[in-house]
Order: sequence, then C-alpha cells, then structure tokens
Amino acid sequence: MTASPFTLCIVALIALASLGLPIGLSMIGASILYLSLANLDLGTAAEQILNGLYHSYVLLAVPLFILAADLMNTGSLTDRLLKFCLVLVGRFRGGLGHVNVVSNVIFAGMSGSAIADAVGIGRVIISMMTREGKYPVSYAAAITASAAIIGPIIPPSIPMVVYALVADTSIGYLFLGGVVPGLMLGVAFMVMNTILARRRDYPVETSIPLREIPPAAWNALPALLLPVILLFGIYGGVMTPTEGAAAAAAYALLAAALIYRALSLRQLYGVLLSSARATAGVGMLIAGALAFNYVVTVENIPASVAHFMATFHLSPVAFLLLVNAILLVLGCLLEGTTILLVIVPIMIPTARALGIDMVHFGVVVVINVMIGLVTPPFGLLLFIVANMTKQPLAAIVRECVPFIVAAIVVLAIVTFVPETILWLPRVFGYKG
Repeated sequence: MTASPFTLCIVALIALASLGLPIGLSMIGASILYLSLANLDLGTAAEQILNGLYHSYVLLAVPLFILAADLMNTGSLTDRLLKFCLVLVGRFRGGLGHVNVVSNVIFAGMSGSAIADAVGIGRVIISMMTREGKYPVSYAAAITASAAIIGPIIPPSIPMVVYALVADTSIGYLFLGGVVPGLMLGVAFMVMNTILARRRDYPVETSIPLREIPPAAWNALPALLLPVILLFGIYGGVMTPTEGAAAAAAYALLAAALIYRALSLRQLYGVLLSSARATAGVGMLIAGALAFNYVVTVENIPASVAHFMATFHLSPVAFLLLVNAILLVLGCLLEGTTILLVIVPIMIPTARALGIDMVHFGVVVVINVMIGLVTPPFGLLLFIVANMTKQPLAAIVRECVPFIVAAIVVLAIVTFVPETILWLPRVFGYKG
C-alpha cells in the first residue's frame, strides 16, 4: 500500500526534527516534499511564506516587543523594579519569593516574553534569594521559572500576537482578556509561596519602613510608566498594538539611555544583535508554519478534524477540557510557538462551530502553552534556570510541581468561568 503525500510529509517533518534540524526549517522541507509529491507548484511554499509575512502587519509587534524586553534587561530598569517590589512585599514570610512573583507581574506589562522575564529578573532575584543560604537554589530557580510564565499572559504578549495571526482575532481584546488570569496566576503563586515558606520556615526579610515606598516608587517610576503608556495608548485608540510595540521599544531605549543613563553604545549594539537573533528564530518558525499550514489546508485537515469531533457531540466545556489535556501533553514535548502555529489552527474551526468565544479560547490556549514552559521533559524555562543556577534539572522540577499545580487550578477556573477572561474586554466594548 502506497503512503499518501501527506503521510510522507509528516514522516519527513518528524525525521528532520529528530535529526536536530530547527523545527521551522523542518516544516519548510516537509512542505516542499509534499508539494513535489502532490504535483503542485513548488513555488507555492515561498508564495505562502511571503504572502503571510507581508500581509500580517501584526507580526511587526514581535521583534519590537523582543527589542523592548532586551533594552529593559540591559538597562537598570529591572534592578529598580526589584527594589520597589522588595519595599512592597519583602516584609512578609517568604518575602523574596513574593518579590519574585510581583516583579514578574509588573515586568509582564512591558516585555511580552517569558524567556525575557526569566533571564532579566532571574539573574538578580535568584542571587538575592540564595545569598547567605536564605533559600535553596533549586527553589529560587523553580519560583523564578514559574513566575516568568505570567509574562506572556498579562499584556503585551508575543504568544497572543501569534494567536491573533492564526485565529484572525483582535489583539487588543486578547491583551485585555489576559489581565485577570495573569493576576490570578500571580496571586496563586504567592499563596503557594506563603504555604511553602511557612512549612519550611523560610526567612522574613528585614522590614523596610513604609516611608521608603514613595522614594522607591519614584526611582522606579519611568519603568512603571511603560505598562500605563502601553495600555492607555492601545485602548485609548491612540495606537494600534503594533504601534504600541514600537512605542514600548522607543520608551525602553529612552529610559535606559537618557533617564537612567545605563546603556552605552556598545551595549546597545549587543541588544540589537541579540534581538535580531531572537527575531530570526521566531521568524523562521512562523515562515515554516505558514508553508506547513498551506499543506494542512490543502488536505482539509481542520474541516476533517471538526467533522470528526462533531461525531462525539461534545459540549463546549467538554471540548475545552479536551483541548487543555492535549495542549498540556504537547507542552511537555513541543515549543510553544510551534503549538500555536501548527496545532491550534486545527482546533479553531471546531471551537468556532461550538460557539466558543475566540478571545476566551485564545487566552486559555496561551495559558496552556505557558504551563508547557515549566513541564518536563522539554520545558524551556526549566533548562534556562538550570543553566543559570547550575542545578540538576530533577531538583528544579520537584520544586516546580506545587506551582504547576497552582497554575493548572487557575487554568481550570478560567476554562469553566469565561467571564474571568471576557469581563475586562467587555468593559472596553467587546461584543463577543
């Protein structure tokens, strides 16, 4: 029995990825093989990539948010934010754990990237937590990785930009939809940190007088203003999300170079180089997904999956539970952008047919993908903090388990209670 072109395409994709070829290039290679075997014009792959990139103005937001995050990490914005958070919540049991979470919540309103949050805040806060043996290194690494997943849920968010591309959904309302779930995650992680700190008798930091809050806030004000400018600019109708990304990058450059005077020309060159490399990696993934999604469309896979799912007569809630289960498993094995660009588009037609709101669905999907960053064996944030701290991966995973459980509880709440996501968009006029 002869294998179909699509079957050979999937086999080629898995084989190329298994041999170590980047997943973006693997998808392009497999797509070209499919076009060749199906006697379709090989130039179609390039056409799909170019059309997808040129006609997607929203994609410009991705490199700009990456640049903004890199500028903030290189300048002294991160240090000032951590000092502000230390004054706010450092006085409680497990205070530095709370500082870790709160600083990630604030930084989430600037970067849009979990990796940028983990690297930027992680280096400083892990050092603070482990100094003089206050906290085990593995615990400091685990809470840093866990708190970093808040970054792409609270706006701005690079994964939400990617989801908006594949689902043709408003980025502005997606951003708003992530605010409450992101804050819920922050509260859940702080509750878990409090429980563990009391159980393990982690130290209480020296209480900083409340009169120190205004000076610390003033010192961090230029950094704290960035989320405010972004939110009011986008939702006030002054800027599109893409223009907001450009404004974020420009403001981060202004704050780091002129206000804080913490960015030299040599450092700026390094930031631009680092951002270009990160953008190239994401761009290759998007290009590969655009070509591969054309193959999936030609094979009518989304409609076939929708028809198959219809035979089970699933309710919207049952379908969302199934999606959560699938994405949580895939998050252990695949990179998040790959899931958003390849797997999620197959699920969207079924979600629409069941009447599931696309903003609700998008935020649920992004939370799933973020949880995947801290689940073994291939949780990317686990490897980043393990490399940063030189701790065994198994030790970090053990410490991550309570925070993963807390994140799944929040995921369950937002899945069953759509208003946790849709309330804020509706306040701003969303009719979905």
